[in-house]
Amino acid sequence: MKGNAKHAIGIPSESPQRPLKVAKIESCNDEEVEPDCSAQPMVQKPGLQRYLVAIEYIGTRFSGSQQQPNCRTVVGVLEEAFLKFVGQPVSIFCSSRTDAGVHALANVCHVDVERISKRKPGEVLPPHEPSVVKRAINHFLQKDEGDIMVVDVRSVPSDFHARYKARERTYFYRLLSGSEPLSSFEKARAWHVPEALDAKAMQEACKVLVGHHDFSSFRAAGCQANSPIRTLDELTVTEVASSPYFPSVVDSREEDLLDGDPHTSSENLDTHSVEQTTKITELEFGIRKKHRCFVVKARARSFLYHQVRLLVGVIKSAGTGDLKTSDVKRILDAKDVTKASKMAPSHGLYLGHVRYDLSGLL
Repeated sequence: MKGNAKHAIGIPSESPQRPLKVAKIESCNDEEVEPDCSAQPMVQKPGLQRYLVAIEYIGTRFSGSQQQPNCRTVVGVLEEAFLKFVGQPVSIFCSSRTDAGVHALANVCHVDVERISKRKPGEVLPPHEPSVVKRAINHFLQKDEGDIMVVDVRSVPSDFHARYKARERTYFYRLLSGSEPLSSFEKARAWHVPEALDAKAMQEACKVLVGHHDFSSFRAAGCQANSPIRTLDELTVTEVASSPYFPSVVDSREEDLLDGDPHTSSENLDTHSVEQTTKITELEFGIRKKHRCFVVKARARSFLYHQVRLLVGVIKSAGTGDLKTSDVKRILDAKDVTKASKMAPSHGLYLGHVRYDLSGLL
């Protein structure tokens, strides 16, 4: 996707914490071919160092990743931290652009920094070590809201581009299933689905959607990608422990059962035992009933605008029984986004990892 123009989303916000202004961002055509600069070779400015910076952030209070006027954004907060560190403005370029409310376990960006002496203005000093950059930027970030942090820094050549050099991107989406209201600790961190979700049905839906397809049915209006054709290398659903996790009465009872019988495992506890410990939890005052937590993992070189959230919307509908596997195939073949299920809200989405080939760079 190009630029950082704003747009209006036609789907109402499903989270009261979602910022009012939304950027047109989420990895639209981030697979674009790197510009050919062979005709004009890049000349490294003396003293200028490019850094590859991995960042994590909670997206709740950000109006997306890309810079926007009068909005708090990931790039805006990072650029401000670098300004305080080096004493001059910098420009930051992200590998993957994320919408308002979307979180990141490891988004990646690059930035060019020139180290100028503060004692002798105009004197260019050797570049900072990556560990110094990480420490300094985190110092300034923690003075802000504390919802963004640098997790890694690497020195890279001046022609290394965080977006164009990315080999693969991995997204995660968290769904919490259960009729109980969502825990305060999970607000704006997952999509709460009151209905029961069928893991097998969701896995069957994933099998239909994974692979090389025309994903027009999973491409939101306004996507600037040249083609809807994408290769989805991995699409899975896994049930995991809900987070934050603390040992409960059920866990303690199951541990006792395991200790009492070396041939018993958590996988083959008999139904009677599980029901028995569940009743204990229901009778115990002050113990919150847990939701079932499912994580959708999507891995590809690039994604269309809102592709992951549209995929999750269909997978969730398969899990609730609103769609059959044949319906999922029909939606894919329709090549029409209006045939897809309601798009999943932004606050359950996490950019998990951006992979590069960094061997032999410096």
